[in-house]
Amino acid sequence: MDERQERLGRNEALHRSINERLEELNEPFAAITATFAVVCECGDASCVEQLTVGVNDYERIRSDPDAFIVHPGHDAPDVEEVVEARDEYVVVRKRPREPAALAREPDERSR
Repeated sequence: MDERQERLGRNEALHRSINERLEELNEPFAAITATFAVVCECGDASCVEQLTVGVNDYERIRSDPDAFIVHPGHDAPDVEEVVEARDEYVVVRKRPREPAALAREPDERSR
């Protein structure tokens, strides 16, 4: 894996970690709206796009440690593929081997 791919993977993992914390904060509102706001989990460390995701969708997507929620157009085709497209976000899955292994490394739910 080259340096760029590793940097992208680490940035995505950081955004995912932020969303785990946001999930806890959003629980009271999610019970009413069935949605909550997350940050784009793309590999761009400076990205601050916020996305609205259904609670059930978030849980389903997060059940796959190789999947990330990103703003449309924020995917990196050399390390991931778009597997689901919604109006506000797309779901990408890391390609096998190094990118996928890097995505699983810091994932609290896959431990």
